[in-house]
Amino acid sequence: MTSRPRLATDVNYVNGLAALALFAVMAYVFLTSELTNPTGFADGSVVASIGYAMFNMVDQAAIPAESFLVAFILIALVLDAALDGAVMLARREDDESVVTALTDGGRRIPGRTADDHDAGGASGSEGGED
Repeated sequence: MTSRPRLATDVNYVNGLAALALFAVMAYVFLTSELTNPTGFADGSVVASIGYAMFNMVDQAAIPAESFLVAFILIALVLDAALDGAVMLARREDDESVVTALTDGGRRIPGRTADDHDAGGASGSEGGED
């Protein structure tokens, strides 16, 4: 039988007080800061300026966009690495079994034996050969 959850009475209040103090400081900073209106960019397209910067045609760009280009390329590299990792995790093994990214930590799954795992997971009662 399970027992009811009990309130922990042996807690450390220093962590809570530190979090409360940090919240108070950040609230003070946000409430007392004076923010100016955003100025935006001059007439021209940021996207077109990034395109001109990519092909080293900065004299045709309306906005200096070299700093945008660095951020654009870094984001592209991170997304490419994420895509490569997803493809690597989803690929099939040589024996046509699917590679799983999530495991059960090596514990035995109820209803399966070690022979079922070695044979690719198909047991006789699930449609495999008898």
